[in-house]
Amino acid sequence: MESIVTPRCAIHFNYKAYESLEEQINRANYSKVFILVDENTNKHCLPQFSAQLDKVFDFEVIEIEAGEAFKNIDTCTQVWDALSELDADRRSLLINLGGGVITDLGGFVASTFKRGIDFINVPTTLLAMVDASIGGKTGVDLGNLKNQIGVINEPIMVLVITPFLRTLEERQWLSGFAEMLKHGLIESEPHWAMLRQIMPFDNVNDLIYDSIQIKNGVVSQDPTEKNLRKILNFGHTLGHAIESLFLEKDKYHPLLHGEAVVAGMILESFLSHKLLGLGTNQLEDIKNTLLKRYTRIDFSEDDIEDILELLKFDKKNTHGNINFVLIQRIGEAVIDNRVPKELFAQAFAYYKE
Repeated sequence: MESIVTPRCAIHFNYKAYESLEEQINRANYSKVFILVDENTNKHCLPQFSAQLDKVFDFEVIEIEAGEAFKNIDTCTQVWDALSELDADRRSLLINLGGGVITDLGGFVASTFKRGIDFINVPTTLLAMVDASIGGKTGVDLGNLKNQIGVINEPIMVLVITPFLRTLEERQWLSGFAEMLKHGLIESEPHWAMLRQIMPFDNVNDLIYDSIQIKNGVVSQDPTEKNLRKILNFGHTLGHAIESLFLEKDKYHPLLHGEAVVAGMILESFLSHKLLGLGTNQLEDIKNTLLKRYTRIDFSEDDIEDILELLKFDKKNTHGNINFVLIQRIGEAVIDNRVPKELFAQAFAYYKE
């Protein structure tokens, strides 16, 4: 796979990833190098990663607890404290080795420690490879509200090493595959057509590369999300509210990001049908393709009310208005749509059918 190089960030793949990291370390002459991991990537990924690096440079490991529940300011404080205690300075480097929680939180920690140090993302989950580690969005949750605190700041490079995917459980694979499907729905009908024909555990290396190219292409045109980049939020307005609800309520088993976004994409496809004329055949294709791979979530009426209440915290909102990304056909998204309240009940009814 050829590297993807932009003015802000380079994305390198597999063997080229290790070569590029070695070149960067030698060129930059960092005072210290730190690797941020969680308990899972420390066990399953760091040995493989460090085996390629032990002869190149010395590093310190900082470990945090795994899971979305620890993506918060308290964990950031723990990492900032660890960096300080280990004598990190402005010429230090932080390598974020993990999934979306690690790359989001680690990027935010690096962007704010001593007003900013270099960081490199090494995504180890499919979700992080095709989504979280690309585009410079960093940050943490505020209570159960997703990604409320953060900055947009690109890593100096992203290293996509696909053998790490062998460490994933099925749910984690599916969570990342959902974002790949989203890339097709918003930007590339051929990408959607390829993905809908396969199951997530097929050999998808080339399609991973295509998904990264799609996201990177959007981000390159609109790095600070003024207009076009908003299309990447398709399925996320309702999806994030669903994810937040399941994080908040003790009676629920927390959903993975992709699982919530799948529900969001079906709901927002129905809204697209009603408001933008998305064709019935394409609407049914989206719903059937997604529910073939993902378990339908059982929403109570109280759940739906709580989800709709959570919409007011969505980051795309302006002037008190909730703004949706919808699609008028597969591969063509439209930003800044207002949705009449009465359509939400119809959308959930359609999802439950």
